[in-house]
Amino acid sequence: MDTHLLRTFVTVARLGSFSAAAAELGYTQSAVSQHIAALEADLKTPLLGRRPVAPTEAGARLLDHAGPILLRLAAARTDLARLVRTPPERLLVAASPGAFGTAAARALAVAAAANPRARTGVRLLAREAVAGQVAAGEVDAGLVSGVAAPTDPLPGVGGVEARRVSEDPLAVLLPAGHPLATRPGLDLTTLADARWIDAPACPAPLADLRAAAGPGAFPPGPVFEGADPAVLAALVAAGHGLTLLPLPAATGFPGTTAVPLTSPRLVHRVELLLCGTPTPTTGTFTQTLTTPPP
Repeated sequence: MDTHLLRTFVTVARLGSFSAAAAELGYTQSAVSQHIAALEADLKTPLLGRRPVAPTEAGARLLDHAGPILLRLAAARTDLARLVRTPPERLLVAASPGAFGTAAARALAVAAAANPRARTGVRLLAREAVAGQVAAGEVDAGLVSGVAAPTDPLPGVGGVEARRVSEDPLAVLLPAGHPLATRPGLDLTTLADARWIDAPACPAPLADLRAAAGPGAFPPGPVFEGADPAVLAALVAAGHGLTLLPLPAATGFPGTTAVPLTSPRLVHRVELLLCGTPTPTTGTFTQTLTTPPP
């Protein structure tokens, strides 16, 4: 399978348009059509419907595999490039909201002290963008967080190495005075019909909750397109809906009560993403961050 054809297919499927894909990839529309036809001929099945432009059943199945394949290729290219050039004196960490905390800041300081010439920095990104930047070598390490069962991986990190950094229990953030606010713990199924704030950039996004509990649950309330937990808590306090936060970060917000989530068994996990052989500075950061404190 030609990866150039695969990349063209993914772009057309994402944009839903041959012409838009041609513009993004720098090809003519005719060349894009030829790429798709060649890929379909190779796999001996139609991959895209034409009106509207949308994946067929086979195309949807291929898309499930295409992302990790292309990510692994980008990771391999980056790893090989590092072998033939002098590693930069740099430690740039990409992090999704809620992933870069006190432990990561301390590890960054330790790495900077070990190599004073290194330029250090943190880049805040959406979770789905972090793995791609690590694989492409745009950053030296990534930190992502999300909600998952203790034995399940976080979604969207295939193709790069993932190491567990931490796991914290979760809490449901309720308005003060809510009928369930005095309970010692909550079963999420009792709140499946409640209104939830849709905050995709926050540490425990509603999409993760639905993935863990099944489709159809947790009707969304207002959309919050930010990452500040104080704003999210203010929306909860005003009665706009509920949210889920890591328990250590869920207390102290005016007008709210944090009740631990007891069922199902879900945690807020932070994972470190790496690609290839790390530079010495990145290695120091990694070791410091993943070594349990004494």
